[in-house]
Amino acid sequence: MFQNRRFLLFIFISLSLKFSTSTDTITLLQPLQDGDILVSNKENFALGFFSPRNSSNKYVGIWYNKVSEQTVVWVANRDRPITNSSGILSVDETGNMVLHDKDQKFVFWSTNVTNIGNYSVSVQLLDSGNLILFQDRNRNAYSWQSFDYPSNTLLPGMKFGLDKKTGLNRVITSWKSNGNPGVGEYAYKMEFVGSTQLYLYKGKTRVWRTGSWTGHGWSGVPEMTQNFIFNVTYVNNNDEVYVGYLIRNSSIFSRLVINESGIVERLTWHEADRRWIGFWSAPKDQCDGYNECGPFGFCDLYKPGTFECNCLPGYEPQSPQDWYLRDGTRGCKRKVGAEICLPGAGFVELARVKIPDTSTTRVNMSLGLEACKESCHKNCTCVGYAVADISKEIGGCITWYKDMIDTRTFSYGGQSLYIRVDAAELAKYSSKKPSNSRRKALLYVGMPLIAVGLVVCIFILFYIKKKKANRRSRDVGVSFINSLKSVEGSFLEKDMGENVDLHVFDMSTIVAATDNFSLSSKLGEGGFGSVYKGTLLNGQEVAVKRLSQSSGQGMHEFKNEVTLIAKLQHRNLVRLLGYCFHTEEKMLVYEYLPNKGLDCFIFDQEKGSLLDWKKRFQIIRGIVRGLLYLHQDSRLRIIHRDLKASNILLDADLNPKISDFGMAKIFGGDQAEATTLRVVGTYGYMSPEYAMEGLFSVKSDVYSFGILVLEIISGRKNNSYYMESSVNLIGHVWDLWKQDRALEVVDTTLLGDSFDAHEVLRCIHVGILCVQELASDRPTMTDVAFMLSNRDTNLPSPNQPAFIFRKLNYGTDSTTASISGGVGSVYDETITILHAR
Repeated sequence: MFQNRRFLLFIFISLSLKFSTSTDTITLLQPLQDGDILVSNKENFALGFFSPRNSSNKYVGIWYNKVSEQTVVWVANRDRPITNSSGILSVDETGNMVLHDKDQKFVFWSTNVTNIGNYSVSVQLLDSGNLILFQDRNRNAYSWQSFDYPSNTLLPGMKFGLDKKTGLNRVITSWKSNGNPGVGEYAYKMEFVGSTQLYLYKGKTRVWRTGSWTGHGWSGVPEMTQNFIFNVTYVNNNDEVYVGYLIRNSSIFSRLVINESGIVERLTWHEADRRWIGFWSAPKDQCDGYNECGPFGFCDLYKPGTFECNCLPGYEPQSPQDWYLRDGTRGCKRKVGAEICLPGAGFVELARVKIPDTSTTRVNMSLGLEACKESCHKNCTCVGYAVADISKEIGGCITWYKDMIDTRTFSYGGQSLYIRVDAAELAKYSSKKPSNSRRKALLYVGMPLIAVGLVVCIFILFYIKKKKANRRSRDVGVSFINSLKSVEGSFLEKDMGENVDLHVFDMSTIVAATDNFSLSSKLGEGGFGSVYKGTLLNGQEVAVKRLSQSSGQGMHEFKNEVTLIAKLQHRNLVRLLGYCFHTEEKMLVYEYLPNKGLDCFIFDQEKGSLLDWKKRFQIIRGIVRGLLYLHQDSRLRIIHRDLKASNILLDADLNPKISDFGMAKIFGGDQAEATTLRVVGTYGYMSPEYAMEGLFSVKSDVYSFGILVLEIISGRKNNSYYMESSVNLIGHVWDLWKQDRALEVVDTTLLGDSFDAHEVLRCIHVGILCVQELASDRPTMTDVAFMLSNRDTNLPSPNQPAFIFRKLNYGTDSTTASISGGVGSVYDETITILHAR
C-alpha cells in the first residue's frame, strides 16, 4: 500500500512539473538531450550541446541567443568532451546536475555539490547568462551557479574574485584553441596579498598586471574606468572581495574574454556589422609586459625615439651596458652615494602611472596622504608610497619596502607614486610643493627677490640674444652645432629643453639615410617641400620631411611642429622621431608609414577598391579619436588648421594617423576661439569663418573633418568636383540629401561591397552637420564620436552647408586663384600667405 501511494505521488509530481516547466528550466524528469536547446526568459542566452569549429567533439555550453555569430561564454565539460555518442544533461536524485552518455555508463561532468535529494530541485538559465541549480520549488536558495565557475568569459553581473566564506576564487582561463574549449595555458585571476590586483598568467609566469584599485578603476587600465557603457564595481568586506561590472544599457551585449593568445579584451556586439567590436585589450604594448624594466625601473612609451625603460628618480641602471642594448630587465639601483635617511631627503612625485606591484607592500586604509607620507618618512627602509583609493577623502596608504617592479606611465589616468630620494636628487625636481610655513616665507620674502631676479634675467637674455644675432650676421656659414646657438636655433634650447626628448640628427646621417635625397627615395612633394624615405644605420625606416627654402614654412612653422608634436602621443597621430637643422636646411624625421596618405587611396580607382566600407569607417573613427585627443584629451588643446586627406597617413594596417602640425595652434584650457591676420590652411578644407574672417576654433577642424568624411565616402575631392550646376562636392551631397538620394554619392568602388546603408547614411548625415555654415551649429568632436558610436541616437536636422556654390577666376600664377560667389577649394597645397580681411 505504501509503495503504491509513493508511486502515485511520484506520477503526480512528475506530471505537474512537466506541465509547469518553462523552456528555460531542467528538472528531474525533464532533462536536456542532445539537440534540445534551453533559452532564457527574454531569449538573451541559450544552453545546449555544441561542437566548436573544425571539431566533432560535443560540449554543453551557454551562448548568446540573439547574436548571429555563435559566441560561447561558458562550457561545462571543458576537458571531457563527448565523443562517439549522444549526451544528456539532467538532474539526478542527489540534487546534482549531471552530464552523462545516453546509456548512463559514463559521467562527463557534474556539479558535485552536497544536497538532499528531492523532487523540487531544478536548473534555470537566467537572462544574465547564469545557470543556477535551485534547491526548492520557490527558488529561494541555490546550491550551485555557473557564475561561480567561469570559463574564458566574464559577463555583466558576474563576480570575479574571492568568496571568503567558502574559499572559492573565481578564475577565468583561456581555451586551448578555437576548436578546443579545454582549459588553456592563460589564466586571469585576482590576488589579495598587499593591495588587491588582477594578474594574467601564462602557466605560472605573470604576463600582465592591472595595478591596484584606485576607486574608479585599476591604476594600470585607465581605459576601463567608469564610462557611459558600463560601470565597474569593487567590493571588499568580511564576506567577499570581488570586481564586477554592469552594462548601463541592457540592449548592449558586452563581454570580457581571455582568448587563446593570452589577450584580455573587452568586446561589444555591433549588430549592423554582425561582429564583435574591440573596445579595449591588454597586454597591447611592450610597457604592458610584467616587470618589463626590472626593479626600480619604469616603462614610458611617451618619449619618442628613446628607450622605453627609465629609472625611477634617485636610481640608475643596474647594468649600463644592457641598458645601452635596450635590455632593461635587470632594472635599476640606488645611485652611488645616495643617503635617503639624512636630513633633506624627501619624495618625488611620478604622476599618471600604474603603481608598482603591491604584493610585497603594507596597506593601511586608515591613513590619508599626508599621514602616509609621514609614516614612510619615519621608516628608513620605506622606498615609496601611494594612495590606496584615490576616490576617498582618506584614501588609505600603500608603502613599499622592497623592489618596486612593474611600473609604467600613461598619457592619462593612472595615479601618483611618491619615490623616496636623497637631498641632492630632491633639489633637481622643482615641482616639489613647499610646506605651509615655507609657502608663507616665499610669499613675503621670496616673491620680491624673484621679481628682481626676473628683471635681471630679462636684461641678461636680451643682451645674449643681441650678441648671438650679431654673431650670426657675421658668420653665415656656421656648422650645425653653431646653428643651434644662433637666434633661429636658440629656440631648440629654450623652448624644447627638457620638455621635448627628440633625437637631433646630423646632416651626414640624413644624407646617408636618403641616398643623398635621391629621386628613388622620394615619397612625394607638397607645399612645404619634399618627403623622402630613409633607412638609418640601425635599419629603422624613417620619413624625412625636407622643408623647401622657398616655401612659406619658415622657422616659426618648423619650431611649432617640433615643439608641439613631440608633446603629443596618440595612436592616431604620426610619431615624430627627431629633427635636423643645418644652416638653411630644416628637416623633420618621422616614423615611416608604408601606405602614404589617405588621398592616395580614396582618390585612386585602383587603390580605392582596397578600402571596403568597414575599413573606411574604421579610418573615419580613427580620425575622430585623433581629433578628440587634440581638442580635449591631451594636456594641450590643439587646433590643427590643416586637416586634409593628404595629411592623414596610413600605417601598414591602414590605420589613420594625423600628420603635419606646422600650422597647428595651442589654445588655453578656457579658450574657445581666436583670430589671426595670417590665414593658413588648404582651400576646400577651410571653414568659412576662418577663410574669410581669420576666426578659428575647434569648429574649424570639425568643418575640415566633415569634408574628409564626404570625400572618404564619395572617393572624390571637394576642390575638384564639378557638376553642370557648378556646385562642388558639398553642394552635390546637399542636393542629394534634400531629395533623399544621398546614397548616390557613395564611391563606385563600394557598390559591389555589402556595406551597411544605414551606417553610410549616418556618416553622410554627420558629415553634413560638420560643414554647416555657422560654427555654432556644428557638433564638437565629442558629439561626433557619440553620434558615430550610437547608431540608434536620433541626429539633428542639418542646416545649409557653407561654400556650396562657386565660380573660379584663375590668375596668371597657376598656384593661386581668386574666387567669387564665396570661397571655394582651388588648390591642394597648404596656403601660408593668405591674409584675412
